[in-house]
Amino acid sequence: MKWTDSLDIAMALDEAHPDTNPLTVGFVDLREMVMALEEFDDDGEKSGEKILEAIQINWIEERE
Repeated sequence: MKWTDSLDIAMALDEAHPDTNPLTVGFVDLREMVMALEEFDDDGEKSGEKILEAIQINWIEERE
């Protein structure tokens, strides 16, 4: 997965962190959580606030 795969990342985060409320995760922690995913393979420097926000929104929607 790459940073642009925000829905896939959100689904993987939901599976990897079922007890985590995505509304309480800050962008610094979210970036680290994404980079720790086994399926993730992209440069950490390519992430930005807009990308992290898209991932977080998808993760929140995935929970609903």
